[in-house]
Amino acid sequence: MIDQEERNIQEKMREIQAYLADKPFIVDRTEIIYSSGFLEKVNEANELIRIMDREGNLVLAVATNLPHELLVTPVESENLEHVKVNGKHYLIHRRPVITNGFVGYIEVIRDLKNYERLRGLIFLVTWSAGAGAILLSGVGGMLIARKLLAPISALTDTMKRIKKRGFKERVPQDSNQKDEIADISNVFNEMMNDVETSFQKQKQFVEDASHELRTPISILEGHISLLNRWGKNDPEVLEESLKASQQEVERLKMLVLELLELTRLESDRFEVADEQINPVPVIEELIKKFTLLHPNFTFSFHNKLKKEMTIQMADRHLEQLLIILLDNAVKYSKDSTNVEVSAGQEEGKFFFLIKDYGIGIPKEDLEKIFDRFYRVDKARSREKGGQGLGLSIAQRIVHNYNGSIVAESVEGEWTSIQVIFDEGTSSNA
Repeated sequence: MIDQEERNIQEKMREIQAYLADKPFIVDRTEIIYSSGFLEKVNEANELIRIMDREGNLVLAVATNLPHELLVTPVESENLEHVKVNGKHYLIHRRPVITNGFVGYIEVIRDLKNYERLRGLIFLVTWSAGAGAILLSGVGGMLIARKLLAPISALTDTMKRIKKRGFKERVPQDSNQKDEIADISNVFNEMMNDVETSFQKQKQFVEDASHELRTPISILEGHISLLNRWGKNDPEVLEESLKASQQEVERLKMLVLELLELTRLESDRFEVADEQINPVPVIEELIKKFTLLHPNFTFSFHNKLKKEMTIQMADRHLEQLLIILLDNAVKYSKDSTNVEVSAGQEEGKFFFLIKDYGIGIPKEDLEKIFDRFYRVDKARSREKGGQGLGLSIAQRIVHNYNGSIVAESVEGEWTSIQVIFDEGTSSNA
C-alpha cells in the first residue's frame, strides 16, 4: 500500500514537471500562478500541491481537504519523505523546477489518513480473524479431542469395571467407527475373550482335577479306615483293600504323570525337534507293537502315498501321539475289533487317519473331546482307565509342530481322528 502511494505521487510529480517544461513560451512566476487550473485537475483528495521559489517563498498552492498553510518539516532531500505533523502521517515529494523564466521547487504533499485508516482496519480484521481462528481451533480441538478420546475413556472405564466385576465386561463399540482406536478396542475385546476363555478353562481344569483327585483319595481313605478299624485282622478284606488301594495309587500316579506331561507340552520347556523323519515306518512299527499287545484286534494299515514324504518331528513325539490315538481306538471299540490306519497326501500335506468302529461320539461333544478331563461317558471311561487327558496331550503335540487334528464321528457306528502336517515344515513353536 505504501509502495502504491509512493508510485502515485512520483507519477504526479513527473506529470507536473512535464506540463511546465513543455510550454513554448516563457514560464515565469505569473505563468506558474495561472497554471493553478491544471494543478486542480491533477490534484486528488487529501493532497496539497505547491510551488515555491528558490528562497522558499510560496508561489502557488492547490489543496483538497488540506489547509494551504500546512506546515511540515522542511524537506531538503529530493527523495520521498514520510513525516508526521500533529500526529498525522504525510508523504512528501520535492523536486526542482527550472524553466526559462523561473527556478524553484515543486512539492506534492499527501495526507495518508486513508492509508492509516485502512491499515488500522486490516490490523483489526487480522487480529479479530486470528483471535477467532484461535478460539474456533481451540473449541474445535476440544470437540475433536473429546470425540477421539471417548473410545480411550470407554476403554479405561471398561478396564476399571473389569477390575471390579470380572472378565465379562467389554468395550462398547460403534460399527460406524473405522479408525486405529476402534482397532485397539477390537483387539482389547478379542484379548479379553481369550483371557475369559482361558480363565474359564483354568477354572474348569482346577475343578476337574480336584474331582479326579478326590475320587481315588476318597477310596484310599475308605479302605485305610476300614483296615484301621477291623479289616487288618481279616485276610480276605485285607487282600481286597490292598488290591483296590494299589489300583487307586496307580490311577493317581498316571493322573499326575499325564498332568505333568500336559503342563510340559503347554510350556516353553517343550523342545520341538528339527529333524526330518519319514512317518510311515514309525506308523508301521507301532501297529506291529499294538498287534502283539492286543492280539484280539485287527489293525490294518493303508499307505496311499505315491512318493516318500518327510515331516519335521521327533520319532518319540510321533510315537507318543500314535499311542494315545490307537489306545483310544482300542478302548472305545466296543464289540468291533477292527482299527483302520491310513496315510496319504492332500494338497501337498501329509496326513494319517485312525478309525475305529466302536461307540462313537455324539455330535454335540465333538468339539469338546480335546478339552482336559472331558469324557463323553465319564463312568465308562473311568472303568477303562481313562483320565480324559490323552486327547488334550495329543492336540498339544500336534499344535507344537504346527499341525492340525480333527475328529469326526457317528454315534454308535465309528470315530475317526485325522492328523495333518506340512511336508518338511519349520516350526514356530
